[in-house]
Amino acid sequence: MKIIAINKSASFEYFLLDKYEAGIVLEGAEVKSLRAGKASLGESFCEVRGGEVYLKNMHITLYDKSGAFSTRDSRKDRKLLLHKREISKIVGKVNERGFTLVPLKIYFKDALVKVEIALARGKNVYDKKQTLKERDIKRETDRQIRESRK
Repeated sequence: MKIIAINKSASFEYFLLDKYEAGIVLEGAEVKSLRAGKASLGESFCEVRGGEVYLKNMHITLYDKSGAFSTRDSRKDRKLLLHKREISKIVGKVNERGFTLVPLKIYFKDALVKVEIALARGKNVYDKKQTLKERDIKRETDRQIRESRK
């Protein structure tokens, strides 16, 4: 499994509840650009529209050798492929107050491009501060363990 891009801010901004693996509909030049690792999930999010799930605002750099066949919009909506029961479960949760669908990472599984998405609930400011405090404590304990082994 080769990871192409990771949404690092997702775990800081949201409580991640359920994770799903979805396929994604892409064009040939987009896949070649992904193989080169030229993608970003930084500001992307998922939207349920008409019984289908779409990944919005994901940036895939245009493949430079594609010529006239390349798509000019690098941030277009891309359809995610999920089972109907997964979509209905997601729709039920997203319609509740405070839940959203967030992409976590995009990767190759064998020859297929997959997107890991998570059902998430937003964190408050005090939750984010607690996350930062836990991260600092973990970093400090790791540093002390490393120094004690020398």
